[in-house]
Amino acid sequence: MSSPHLALTLGDPAGIGPEIVLKALADPKTTQHCQVTVVGTRSLLEKTYQRLHQTTSLANPNQIAVREVPISATKEITMGKGNAASGAASFAYLKTAITDTLQGKFDGLVTSPIAKSCWKLAGHHYPGQTEVLATMTGRDQFGMLFVARSPHTGWTLRTLLATTHIPLKNVPETLTPTLMDEKLALLINTLKENFGLNAPTIAIAGLNPHSGEAGQLGKEEQDWLSPWLEQARSQYPDVKLIGLVPPDTLWVKPGLAWFQDAKQGVADAYLALYHDQGLIPVKLMAFEEAINTTIGLPFIRTSPDHGTAFDIAGKGIASYHSLQAAITLAGELS
Repeated sequence: MSSPHLALTLGDPAGIGPEIVLKALADPKTTQHCQVTVVGTRSLLEKTYQRLHQTTSLANPNQIAVREVPISATKEITMGKGNAASGAASFAYLKTAITDTLQGKFDGLVTSPIAKSCWKLAGHHYPGQTEVLATMTGRDQFGMLFVARSPHTGWTLRTLLATTHIPLKNVPETLTPTLMDEKLALLINTLKENFGLNAPTIAIAGLNPHSGEAGQLGKEEQDWLSPWLEQARSQYPDVKLIGLVPPDTLWVKPGLAWFQDAKQGVADAYLALYHDQGLIPVKLMAFEEAINTTIGLPFIRTSPDHGTAFDIAGKGIASYHSLQAAITLAGELS
């Protein structure tokens, strides 16, 4: 079989995207098992290369494959200063990459970081890249799964978010049995189809402190989350569903497995009910290793689990390891 061909977007060109893309492609391990084409603007890559290649290892933009996306306002894009022009560029890169992948030109997609605020300045009102992917692929059931392999023990952490980019006050009303059914089904299918786990163990968080403590600290668990979980256990007899685990203790066993190779009682995946409940522990353990994988799409999509880092853009100090891990995982899954 030929190695998978991946599209890699440049992300917001005012951020660290161009730097980490060129750093990743300069490392032979990045493309050891896949082909990569950068979806972006070559002149912006050349600008980064000219600025930084004497102090850090970068791939030469003239020696890598680029799917050119013409940008009219390149002169308005400045490293470290996100604006409407950089937002418009990053949106155009993503849209082009999705279209090309849907047309079969690529086997999978890796997205570099964007700034939602710059998208809004450019007139694109999406919560994030995940929602653009879902809209353009016509999928209304999708999820953000974060995957990280521990450099200490080799154990793999998998965390799915039930809700994503919404205000905290909207979480209780957004969570419903139907939404939980959709997310759990997506997670089980992904564990089976993409990771070969046919009888997985999944730990599910409670919503409130101490999972509500019998209704004393919140009634969602008592009113519907616990009954929903009992029904899910009947629906998936081959899956071990643990929960509802108090959110403050859910991450103790994953932490031990990540740092100390203590895997007793650890789950194959964790279902967190809202953004920070899942991503604070993920980023604490695996900031450079964590990869955002959008599940439920017609193709594989991954991205590094960090932002544009405008404050260090153009300084040559950005780490490319999360992007490299995202490319590696996309190649493996594709």
